[in-house]
Formats: sequence, structure tokens, C-alpha cells
Amino acid sequence: MPGAGERAFAYAKACGIMGKSFVGKRVSHLGNITRLSELDRLVFPDTSRDLPEKELLVDLEGRLIKRAADAIIAIVDSFRKPPELLSLLIRSYEYADLKTALNAVSGGEIPAEQAKPGFTDLGRFSTINFAAWPNIPAMIKGTEFEFLLNRQGEMDKEKPGISIQAELDRHYYESLWKSLKKLPAGDRRVSERILAEEISLRNAVWALRLRTYYRMQADEVRSHLIDINAAIQGKAVSLAADAFDSLDRVLDNRQAWKGWKRSEFLNPDMGEWKLDPRYFQNTASQYLYRLARRSFRSNPASLDTVFCFIKIKQFEEDILTSSAEGLGLGMASREIFGMLGVES
Repeated sequence: MPGAGERAFAYAKACGIMGKSFVGKRVSHLGNITRLSELDRLVFPDTSRDLPEKELLVDLEGRLIKRAADAIIAIVDSFRKPPELLSLLIRSYEYADLKTALNAVSGGEIPAEQAKPGFTDLGRFSTINFAAWPNIPAMIKGTEFEFLLNRQGEMDKEKPGISIQAELDRHYYESLWKSLKKLPAGDRRVSERILAEEISLRNAVWALRLRTYYRMQADEVRSHLIDINAAIQGKAVSLAADAFDSLDRVLDNRQAWKGWKRSEFLNPDMGEWKLDPRYFQNTASQYLYRLARRSFRSNPASLDTVFCFIKIKQFEEDILTSSAEGLGLGMASREIFGMLGVES
């Protein structure tokens, strides 16, 4: 485990980065922005780009993701031998990039004019050979993702199967949970609570999306969930339990959701109610962000602090990339924040 000196250095460095991040009160700095170029100058005052709006959107989104990933790597690099949990948290970018790659190559041959996706450079934390793009088998050879080679037929479909997307999520979160449990109890008290909530809520979001957008039946939805057993307050529970409990509730009657543990995250009944998975996802994301932010300084000597820092930076990244996408569509920042449920 990392020593006291490494932990203190990582915490001090994280506090310095947090002070310059667009979280908490500093979110208000984004509230009056009306153009992409303004967002670029605010976040990257020394390296903003003079590009047409359409080109700037793609370029800015890539830089925003790199900015978050670089900040996270800078903290984890404070440890000579980072715990597996922290390395896996960084590699969430690799999982996301692999999904992007699978989507890009779906349907067969890659058109010559199709640009290579902007994969995030994770340095020593990378395992996938993205230089081999678009050869997926070569990219994942010798990695933990080789199991996908047995699913080549499904990957070659017009859209990669939902089951592959779900399997990657399951593989990632099961690995995260196992690595978390390897840490001493004092290093994971907060992290365990937040990760359990994240997995539970991710299952709920996935269940609501599959039922709403793909019209899946309950039994089929169940097969796509991350069913991890966890000890919560001394009791063994499934982190898919809340999602399971949602499967038989109708999607167009708010009263049917009375008594559901996660009902507070549902969209309000404004007449002719229909469940909105995007609203649920946004409110759940806000909840997880608040948990991480409240806990960031609770125990500076523990690895919980680094875990919370990573979650906060990834939330900031989501807000900034969502703002960029909204501004690219002609929306004002306050309108974007309203949709995301973020107070500006």
C-alpha cells in the first residue's frame, strides 16, 4: 500500500487541481456562456483554438476529455505502485474508447474517409493497442478483452450488440469491485459506499433505457445487468436489486413507482407522465457527484480521497462536454444546465 508521504503529496496535489476545477461555486463561471469559443477560452485560456464552430466542437470535446484524464493520471502517478483500483478507474477511458472503436467498425469495412476516433492516451495505464486501429483483434490481442474475439460475428453487425456493451460494463464493474475489496477497510469506507451506489444506479438506468428505448421484456433486461453481491450494513444484497424491482412497473404511470427505492430520481408528474431515463440518469449523476464532493476531504490520509477526486473530475468532464455539445446546437449554458439538473 502507498506510504504516508505519497498519500500526503497526492492529496495536496488533488486540492490544487480542485481549486481550478469547474465544480462547486466555480460552476457559475459557465452560466453566462453563449458560444463554443467562449467556453474554449474559459477552460483553456492559454491554448484556445481559432476554428470554425463545427470543427471546434470535435476538437474541444477531445481536449476536455484529455484534460480530465491528464489530471487524474497526475494524481495516480504520485504513487510508485498505484493500487489496482486507481489504475482501473483511469482505465474507464480505455473501456469507453473500446466501445467507440466497436461502434466505428460495425457493419464491415471502414470507409477510407472515416477518421480515426480520438482515443485517450493513458500512458503506462493503457493495455489496448489503439495504434492497430481499425484491426480490433490486433488491438485487443494479449489483453483482458480477448474474450470479445469469440463474439466477432456480433461485433460485425450494423451496430455492436447491446449484449457486448453490457458485458463490457459487467466486466469493468466486477473488476472494480474485486479490486476495491482488496484494500484495507480504512482505505475504502467511502469508496465502497459510492461505488455500490454507482453500480446500483447504473443498473437502474440501464434497465429503464432498455425498457423505454428498446422495448425489452423483464427477463431479457435481467440478463444485461451487473448482479454483484455486496455486504451493505451487515446484510448481503444484490447491487441489481433496485433495477430488478423496477422491471414490472409500468412506464406511463407515476403512481406505479410509489415505494420504489430510487423513485426520488424519477421525473416529476406534470400530467400525462412518462418515465424519462435521461432525467433519471442526470439526477442520479448529481447525487453521486454530491456524495464524492462531500467526502473528498473527510479522510485525507486514505485512498478514499483519490477515489472521490477521480469521480469529481469525471463529473466535471461530463458537465463541460455536455455544455460544448449544447452550445454547438445553439443552446445557452443556463438552458443546458437546466436539462442536466445542474445549478449554475
